[in-house]
Amino acid sequence: MIDTHTHIYTEEFDADRDEVVRRAREAGIDRLLLPAIDSESHERLFETCRTYSDCCTPMMGLHPTSVNDNPRWREELRAVERFLVSPPAGLRFCAVGEIGLDFYWSADFRAEQTEAFRRQIELALECGLPVAVHTRSAWPETAALVREYAGRGLRGVFHAFSDTLETYRTLRECGDFVFGIGGVVTFRKSALAEVVCGMELCDMVLETDCPYLTPVPYRGRRNEPAYVRFVCEKVAELKGLSPERVAAETTKNARRLFGV
Repeated sequence: MIDTHTHIYTEEFDADRDEVVRRAREAGIDRLLLPAIDSESHERLFETCRTYSDCCTPMMGLHPTSVNDNPRWREELRAVERFLVSPPAGLRFCAVGEIGLDFYWSADFRAEQTEAFRRQIELALECGLPVAVHTRSAWPETAALVREYAGRGLRGVFHAFSDTLETYRTLRECGDFVFGIGGVVTFRKSALAEVVCGMELCDMVLETDCPYLTPVPYRGRRNEPAYVRFVCEKVAELKGLSPERVAAETTKNARRLFGV
């Protein structure tokens, strides 16, 4: 399997990162995709991918909340562009991410976030890379913006998908997109579970977003890549399929999209 969205380079894993990677491998997770956040964590991201080069692949992008109240956000965008054009030694980026819109904490930076999102979509098109899209409290705005790029070759993943079947159907018509399913699907009375029942397996990839969104039975603790198996098992249950089938299909989807 592939964990298509993991932040094992953050400080939450400093004490036991080797063990976290070992447990992931033992759980059958053979590839971890690591999205960028902003310049404060770039070196952590790069070092982690170099240390575990046989299983970790980086992305490059500016997270929408890193735009908020940041007078240097355009400088951050220029750094993203420089890295995409000339990656650090020994590294290859598999996507432009994570990028998008997040109005959960504040709606005061809509214009800035939208400009950053558009610019990074353009960079993805220029570089021939998929996008990893973060959306929180902004699904209508995200769908409207992505729809503008329909027919231009935009492709990618909607990370931590959490909206309706209608939104899913709208977005899948906009380009070559898959939808990241994570720990939320395992929560009791999860609305996502009902949505997943109506989604096609060929449109899904699995993720943890660790250290966040830990699935049942470890909800409330730090998340880690090995726990993606619980997401796989829940999707299999909801779809009436074997976990092996879900693992194989979602891995195929991820390999095709990200080229890993």
